[in-house]
Amino acid sequence: MEPVHKHPWNLSEMDAVKLQQELSLKIVKEDQFKEVNHVAGVDVAYSEHSDKLIAAIVILDASSLHIIESVVVEDTVHFPYIPGLFSFREIPPLLKAFKQIKTLPQLIVCDGQGMAHPRRFGLASHLGVLFDIPTIGCGKTKLLGEFRDPELKRGSSSPLVDHGEVIGAVLRTQDNVKPIFVSIGHRISLATACEWILKLSPKYRLPETTRQADHLVNKVLGGFQRE
Repeated sequence: MEPVHKHPWNLSEMDAVKLQQELSLKIVKEDQFKEVNHVAGVDVAYSEHSDKLIAAIVILDASSLHIIESVVVEDTVHFPYIPGLFSFREIPPLLKAFKQIKTLPQLIVCDGQGMAHPRRFGLASHLGVLFDIPTIGCGKTKLLGEFRDPELKRGSSSPLVDHGEVIGAVLRTQDNVKPIFVSIGHRISLATACEWILKLSPKYRLPETTRQADHLVNKVLGGFQRE
């Protein structure tokens, strides 16, 4: 699986910000896909003791949520830790992982933000625009914005707002459990993104895409650090 759009990754902070601003104009904020048979979850984990990182992709059957395929890549950190520019740190190893997958997904769910980002271009949007594929940002925590707590029942939501603009939704995926933060990545509406996150979260707070990818990177990273 190769990206449709390509750009350099060895950029200064200023150039990376400028690129985000340019690419954010390419985001499609409405549903632009047909049937979804396979959903990908992606995650990146970092070693505490070195510059090594682990990037993982899991492909789930959209109906059963069973894992169809998984890929893990070991890499090193090539971009500094700069808030708001995580995608420049995490996408390069994910691109290497996507090259190895055999089952093409019709939807990607990222453990991070999409448009719920200072420049409306978080990891999910960046990945979605590069591959021109529907993507959803699904963060465990808020990056920015204000909201009112949604009702305690599963499926309840409230808008996440920044300077008067709705940038995402605060979604309760299970009764009486902390909500998560959903935002448009690319080629999907916010309402449909929330529907998919609920579908992918039948039992737990986090969607299975995130849970399975997170489990995989931590399992590999744990073994890697014990060596």
